[in-house]
Amino acid sequence: MAAGRDLRAPRWGLPDVVVALLLGLLVPLFILSGLIAFGAAPDGAVVLLGAAALPWIGFAVWPWLTTRLQGNGPRIDLGLALRPIDLAWGVGAGMASLVLGSVVAALTEAVTGPFESSAGAAVAQADVARWVVVAFALCALVGAPIAEELCFRGLAFAAIARRAHRGGRRAVPWAVIGSSVLFALIHLEPVRFPVLLTIGLVLGWVRARTGRLGAPIVAHMVNNSLGVIGILSMGS
Repeated sequence: MAAGRDLRAPRWGLPDVVVALLLGLLVPLFILSGLIAFGAAPDGAVVLLGAAALPWIGFAVWPWLTTRLQGNGPRIDLGLALRPIDLAWGVGAGMASLVLGSVVAALTEAVTGPFESSAGAAVAQADVARWVVVAFALCALVGAPIAEELCFRGLAFAAIARRAHRGGRRAVPWAVIGSSVLFALIHLEPVRFPVLLTIGLVLGWVRARTGRLGAPIVAHMVNNSLGVIGILSMGS
């Protein structure tokens, strides 16, 4: 029992992860394409902010909804909780992801040449007002970590762990690796795949270590903070 009620066996699983990923990819594509086609996004602000926030329909809303309808809700099924100790774990893991990600990025650049994130490139190419840049930066610093952790270290991590456990395999390594691969792939940035995979592995490890999403959410925010500083400097 939890909070005075009986727990039920979750009926959500890997198909719901697929739904979350498809919604995260296709909803922004369809909505923004429609707005552009009808001339509703002429200045780029709608496109920039829409591209940042619309994926949350799949990455955050769907995990919340499917666990509510088919399980015990995100707090119990996905570990959506934050304890004081998670702040320390999150900051530490976030710093580790920055260091390891920078090392992997340097090694990748030695092979591919210089590259940047799609978010940084989008802001650099956009001709938008300062408030739009600030709003986009807030999406990257706060919204994206919460939404993406609900999807990848929440829904995907738990679904993969359950499937691996039923198959007689070690659940945690499969969950950490599987959710990290999905996290890296969904960004659709092939050159940055090694960097994103490295970050995902750190976030997956701290999710497994604490058993909650609070620490990886904080770690994700810390990891994104460097990029957010760069985005804000572009718009100054």
